[in-house]
Amino acid sequence: MNIIVVILRIGGSLCLFLYGMKVLSEGIQQSAGARLQGALRFMTGHRLSAVFTGFSVTAIIQSSSATTSMVVSFVNAGLLTLKQSIGVIMGANIGTTVTAWIVSLIGFSLKISTLALPAIGIGFVLAAFKWKHREVGNMVMGFGLLFLGLDFLTRSMPGISAEDLAFIRRIAGDGFGATLVGLAIGIVITAIMQSSSATTAIIITMAHNGIIDMNFGCVMILGANIGTTIDAMLASIGTSRIAKRSALVHVLFNFFGSLWAVFFIKPLISLVELISPGEMPQAIGAHLAMFHTVFNTLNTCLFLPFVGPFANFVSLLIKDKKEPERGVYKISYIGSMRDPPEMGILYAENEIRDMAGVSLSMFRSIRASLASLNETTIEKLIPELNRKEDYADQMREEITRFLLELNRRNLNINSEHNISLLIRIIADIEDLTDDCYSIGLLLERSVKKKQIFKQEEIDALNPYMGMVEDFLGFVERNLGRKLSMVDTGFAKKTEEEIDHSRDVLRKLGRKRIEAGENVKTELLFIDLVRRIERLGDYCYSISALLANIKEA
Repeated sequence: MNIIVVILRIGGSLCLFLYGMKVLSEGIQQSAGARLQGALRFMTGHRLSAVFTGFSVTAIIQSSSATTSMVVSFVNAGLLTLKQSIGVIMGANIGTTVTAWIVSLIGFSLKISTLALPAIGIGFVLAAFKWKHREVGNMVMGFGLLFLGLDFLTRSMPGISAEDLAFIRRIAGDGFGATLVGLAIGIVITAIMQSSSATTAIIITMAHNGIIDMNFGCVMILGANIGTTIDAMLASIGTSRIAKRSALVHVLFNFFGSLWAVFFIKPLISLVELISPGEMPQAIGAHLAMFHTVFNTLNTCLFLPFVGPFANFVSLLIKDKKEPERGVYKISYIGSMRDPPEMGILYAENEIRDMAGVSLSMFRSIRASLASLNETTIEKLIPELNRKEDYADQMREEITRFLLELNRRNLNINSEHNISLLIRIIADIEDLTDDCYSIGLLLERSVKKKQIFKQEEIDALNPYMGMVEDFLGFVERNLGRKLSMVDTGFAKKTEEEIDHSRDVLRKLGRKRIEAGENVKTELLFIDLVRRIERLGDYCYSISALLANIKEA
């Protein structure tokens, strides 16, 4: 009966530990999630920076599973490439070792409950009030719950002795069989709890209480490294093939890393004991934390030079399927349950940028056709514009619906504000595509009714259209970020220059009418100038909205 009570206590302690980690991670992601996720997008250009980014994000949110799930979602959304994701995953494996150091250095040297209980109380009060930074309360409360769970776990472990677990030794022996059993236990525990950090906390606590020795603890840590990959695999269900490749990278990297470490377990332990502080067995917790860090760092150093071949190998295992012809737009984002809703906003921003790219490509096609306007170019232009305009309509409907669904979730105030701005930006971009299509129809009417513009007018239109094209490109590049004062000034100046050019071109058309040119042709020209200028108005409107984006 005593062992059942102890097991129940340990189970409750673990649940409290895991819940504290969940509350802490969610609080951090809600408070600084957009910045952390933005780092994943913008700090992964080089493989070393990708590793550092993965390490930093995981060390902050205390969950490699959350980071790798985030990476899979980003790859699925097209925000990260496969090669970038490999570096982040490697860094996440190093970042997760921070938890082991917290447990080993703080968990047994301080009376944790003296810190944990006040933290829970303060955090609860901060989270209860509806204020701007209520996520800070969740962070503080999660911190307290995590360490309270660790305190209960530490006090529950003495109820189990090494003799109680002697059956493992009897089954496995002292040789390679014991290694395989330890590896399997680490895998199973981590797969069940979906947290290598929690498994590592258990291992260090058991070792601190003399239940397991250094060798068996190290092997269990290697098993936890394999078991933690289940989160990435679950996050990849229903995603694109490139996202599945990213999840497979995590599995293969951790599996093969643990495999070589098993065969070199004794030299690794000797290295750890050489560089670790404190004498054994009193400092076994710090030694296990050092093993965790050394192994993951060495594993990253071994694989990092081969990121390219690794990506190619995974691509061979999961081959591309022939993509269907682009014509029907669907939201492809499938977020993990761990993902904060702010991650969906980043995905939406990327899709809106693609939508702006559709409008830019439509305008570029119009400009190219105007240089050699005839029936052949019009026959190609109008179906292309019609197809893209219809695609943009679908994008507006789907992305708006997606953002409205996100808005129903637990967003911070700034994110709610940004979603409303993004919905207005989508409407402006869709109006842009409508006007581009209308311009195409004007050109079609010009050709069919033989109302062809003079070369003088086409030459005058070219720099005018160049300004509008540059403005469209400016909008596309800056979607997803707050415009600076310099950028806002550039947008205002560009809008004024477009308006001035519009007035000049209108005067040109009126002068040609007064000079006896075809009235219908010149009125068509003036209408064309007006519609092109409206595109600049939409760009300026979007720029003004981007200037009001709030930092999360």
